Amino acid sequence: MSGPIGDLGMPVEVGMEGDDDSSREAEYTTIGSMLDQISSCLDYLEEKNDHLHTLLQELLESSWQTGLECQQQLGEASSDASR
Repeated sequence: MSGPIGDLGMPVEVGMEGDDDSSREAEYTTIGSMLDQISSCLDYLEEKNDHLHTLLQELLESSWQTGLECQQQLGEASSDASR
């Protein structure tokens, strides 16, 4: 994959002195760990979003039902008043 700094598969510091395979592997391990944490956070947020969506659906249905009941009561009250 290519990005604004070039090929993301290649480290930017290619050819720097003192940069050996073990330190590069440690960096990749650290990055992998950070990506795992980000993934866990995103999973948590997705679960919270799903839960909020469910709650909002329930609230919408409840509100709709309450509106119907109010309309029925108003209809009954107006028919009683016209008698």
